[in-house]
Amino acid sequence: MNSLNPKVDVFISKATRWQSEYEKLRMIVLDCGLTEEVKWGKPCYTDEKKNIVLLHGFKEYCALLFFKGALLKDPKGILITQTENTQAARQIRFTNVKEIEENEPILTAYIHEAIEVEKAGLTVKFKETREYIVPEEFQKKLDEIPGLKTAFEALTPGRQRAYILFFSQPKQSKTREARVEKHIQHILDGKGLNDQ
Repeated sequence: MNSLNPKVDVFISKATRWQSEYEKLRMIVLDCGLTEEVKWGKPCYTDEKKNIVLLHGFKEYCALLFFKGALLKDPKGILITQTENTQAARQIRFTNVKEIEENEPILTAYIHEAIEVEKAGLTVKFKETREYIVPEEFQKKLDEIPGLKTAFEALTPGRQRAYILFFSQPKQSKTREARVEKHIQHILDGKGLNDQ
């Protein structure tokens, strides 16, 4: 087993929920030979500085997230796509320690497969930005405002996708319009959705 990272000890001790589940998952992951770190405020496990899995918790469940889970074979059919727009990552969700213990051999096999996927240099083929549907409220502004289309196309593909997904989320057109209006200057300034 690899060594425990004191920052993960702090994370687990401060968790208001899922402490026992985190501890059990932590031991399983470390037994697979991964290095324990904290990234994005969560316990993250790496192999040769490459992200393999992450522990995180939500109200209804805690999860072991596989960064390249889309590339795993998943013979047990237990990998879950967290949201409809998630492309690479997959989770295995738990609500108690018993579930984790019952699935320990499966988890170990999946973790080892994830390590091999990373060592083989496999990558997830992401959907191209042009494959996303641009909401009509945003398309209208791209057509109306000189320089907005140029500024938008100058953004990285990830920033473009973030805007398209953010603008597309609301069900009501007026909400989509309001989001677009609020972010026009941000786009013109060459900034991504979450850039300051």
